[in-house]
Amino acid sequence: MPPRIRRLYATFCLTFFLIAALPIYRELSRRSDIWWTPVSLLVPLADSKDRVEAFVRREPLAALLQAGQLRMEDNGRSSVLATSDIGFRFNNWDRVRGEHLGLLLICAVMCGVTALMGLLVLTGRLAYRDEVTRS
Repeated sequence: MPPRIRRLYATFCLTFFLIAALPIYRELSRRSDIWWTPVSLLVPLADSKDRVEAFVRREPLAALLQAGQLRMEDNGRSSVLATSDIGFRFNNWDRVRGEHLGLLLICAVMCGVTALMGLLVLTGRLAYRDEVTRS
């Protein structure tokens, strides 16, 4: 294979490898806390029943709040907690992980294929051989 064609194919393989590796790198280098609900968007107790149940000494938190049995002391003052005082943050990584898994697997396969093709091109295993005519 002429050196110019070999360089062209090697450049293609490197480019395709980088395109396929970029999503994998981006996923592995993300901060681990980005999947949590932001503090400014805390989920109220009433809206979080489908994802979490909170208990205090084996009693449901919502029942204790409605009965006025929970108090909070702040600077020497004691006040009864209401349901509006409670908020939850959720880690949504489990929901997002399933969506990204297919794309990451495809990218990993493409990285492997382009790395193999690049290796074959650089080692000359895809060398062009003239056709032999049979008489």
